[in-house]
Amino acid sequence: MPEGWQWDGTLFRGSAAHYERGRLPYAPGFAGAVARALGWDGRGRVLDVGCGPGTVTLDLTPFFTEAIGLDPDEDMLAEAGRRADRLGVSGVRWVTGRAEDLPAGLGEFRAVVFAQSFHWTDRDRVAAAVFGMLAPGGAFVHVGDLEEPLAGANPLPLPVPPYEAIGELVRRHLGPVRRAGQGTLPHGTPGREDLVLARAGFEGFGRLVVPAGQVVERTEDDVVSWVFSRSSSAPHLFGDRLGDFERDLRALLRRTSADGFAEHVPPTEVMTWRRPG
Repeated sequence: MPEGWQWDGTLFRGSAAHYERGRLPYAPGFAGAVARALGWDGRGRVLDVGCGPGTVTLDLTPFFTEAIGLDPDEDMLAEAGRRADRLGVSGVRWVTGRAEDLPAGLGEFRAVVFAQSFHWTDRDRVAAAVFGMLAPGGAFVHVGDLEEPLAGANPLPLPVPPYEAIGELVRRHLGPVRRAGQGTLPHGTPGREDLVLARAGFEGFGRLVVPAGQVVERTEDDVVSWVFSRSSSAPHLFGDRLGDFERDLRALLRRTSADGFAEHVPPTEVMTWRRPG
């Protein structure tokens, strides 16, 4: 868990409605690429921990008998359920709970997935719980964006959103230390998942990078949703000054580009560890 920070239920309060619109997608076909690499073939069960609005959970459902999405934010799970209904996806269910509640009577899994969520947890405790929930040979799967420049990417037709200036604006409204729920993250979030998982008994590290680079055009509303989808700038943090912040944010975006923005979809990095057996 991040040093000097304690989890509370407001971490993503108000963000659920902004998530699907604001966040860039993972690399197209990433779930199929991971399934081929790990031999997922429609059997067994998968658990997505910290599933949010079900983005990854729903991508994984074709490769398992059952998928479960776990998240402490009921608004996120409501969005996930609506999205599943809209896409006509079956074989998935949503469970309210924290990673620290595991195993929570959920049974055995072929894979347990954390998509940009493991760093919010008591990692040693959660890794040990997941180890006990996996079938022998089962996989702990860590999904995230590859934070590297795209070599040879197609030129963008519009400016990139002014992320540095947006960060400065958030700090002007919320203070210089990154906010997260009722607390702050003076030291950011932790890394070195490999050390945590080795302590829990996992072996057989694997890494897969699924390429992307597609150009996505983004409207002003898309970028506003991106800001409000983040724990560091969730709507509730601004209190009664939320309207003032949004006006300042929109003014900044319009000064930067009256015609919108564009970005490249980043590659998706998938790191895996196995339970021996």
